[in-house]
Formats: sequence, C-alpha cells, structure tokens
Amino acid sequence: MSPRSAPPRVLTVAGSDSGGGAGIQADLKTMLALGAHGMSVVTAVTAQNSVGVQGAWELPVEAVRAQYRSVVDDIGVSAVKTGMLASAELVEAVADLLAGTDAPAVVDPVGVSKHGDALLAASALDSVRTKLLPVATIATPNLDEVEQLTGVRVRSEDGMRRAAAAVLAYGPAWVVIKGGHLTDGVGAAKAVDLLTDGSEEHWLRAPRHDNRHTHGTGCTLASAIAAQLAKGQTVLEAVTAAKAYVTGAIAAGFALGDGIGPVDHGWEFRDGVGVP
Repeated sequence: MSPRSAPPRVLTVAGSDSGGGAGIQADLKTMLALGAHGMSVVTAVTAQNSVGVQGAWELPVEAVRAQYRSVVDDIGVSAVKTGMLASAELVEAVADLLAGTDAPAVVDPVGVSKHGDALLAASALDSVRTKLLPVATIATPNLDEVEQLTGVRVRSEDGMRRAAAAVLAYGPAWVVIKGGHLTDGVGAAKAVDLLTDGSEEHWLRAPRHDNRHTHGTGCTLASAIAAQLAKGQTVLEAVTAAKAYVTGAIAAGFALGDGIGPVDHGWEFRDGVGVP
C-alpha cells in the first residue's frame, strides 16, 4: 500500500506557551483540527499559565533563521503564520525570510498577552510597521494592537474602517480588524470583524458567547486562516471559515488553573459541545 500524499503544510513562527493555550501550541492544535500538517519555528520560550506570563526568553536570530530554513528548504510550506516575535531583530529577520518564501503569510502582530503582559518590545514597533506588515498577505490585529501600531483608537464600527485604512497603509494585502473587544460601551450581541483590502469590505459577524475562557483566541484565528489558505481557499473563504471555527472554540472554552482558560481547539471532535 503506497503512502498517501501529505496534507497542506503550515508553518508557525511564534513563541511557546507553556500552558498550552496560545502560541505555537495553539497554532499546531488548530492546524491539526483543520486538516493541515503543522510545523514550527520557536522564536521565544515563555513561562506562562492561566494567570499570566511569569517569564519570557527570546531565541537568537540565528536559531530562528536556522529552524525556518530547515523546514522550508526541505519540506516546503503552503502557508506561514507569525505570532510573538519579541524584538526588532527577530521581526526584521522573519520579515526577510517571509519575503523570500512563495507562500501566503498571515501576520498576527502580537503585542500583549491576554493578561496584559508585554510580548513585543516597544523598540520593535517600527520594524513591525516597516518590515513585517509589508510582506503580509493578511494582518490580523486586535483593537489594542491597532492602537499600538497606528494610534487609532477604535470605539465603533466606523472606527474599525479607519483602523483598517491605517494598517493597510503599511503595506499588507489584506487586514482583519478583530472587533471582539468592541462593545460601544453597552455590550454587543455579535462579535464583529472587518476584512478588507481597501476596496472590498466584508463584515463578519458571529454570536458573542458569554465565556471568559478565551486564552489563545488571536493565535487560533490567525492559524486557522493560514490553514485554510494552505488548502487553497480564497482570502474571504479562509477568513470566514476561520471565524466559524474560532467561534465554536470560544463557545467551548474551558476553565484551567486559577485564571483565564483556553479556547477548545478540538471542539468539533467532542460530543455534546456547542456549535457556533
């Protein structure tokens, strides 16, 4: 019996979350759940659990570059996703690697953890703007990251449009402005994201689930988009499918430890788990 062909290959370039809810651990779980073969380039190691980040140590640029070349030059990639890059040196090295790779790149410009811990040096912000975003097929900032990168403070859906334009000005082909934190001061029944390339505009809405256990949401969405792109979907198809998957994962998020638990990356495979 001959071996079957390999599934789509997706590479995550991100930090390790020792608690397993975010970072490369979340990325690899997401890729497996969506039928892709996940591979990883570890950029940093964190001591992290449900209540916060107790420590973070970035890897040398040479180690990151060697991991990337090892995977891409032998196995190849169908899509790449980036997460925690920590320093300007790492951001610029990864941007150079992406520029030389013929595959879509989903850039999650991670700035802070779910608990508010800084995961990107302030000195690296300009490198994200001028080096990393220009090589992104899709950038996926949340509202805090948008403000950090552009200075645009979003309080409404119209503000999301302004934020998208500000991010697109740095060069990504598409941007997803994640509006999960948008409440207009009174709460909202729907979690809304805006996908746009500056000409097309798509508003993606899903039920807002009353579940505090949402650790890893951003990593999971970006990885889901990358997995769907690797399977040959269009940008709109990939982002729409990824949002549906993440909505289900949030609904099924579970308590773990004393703080914020993770989303459930395997929710579709469990009996009795809610649907988006």
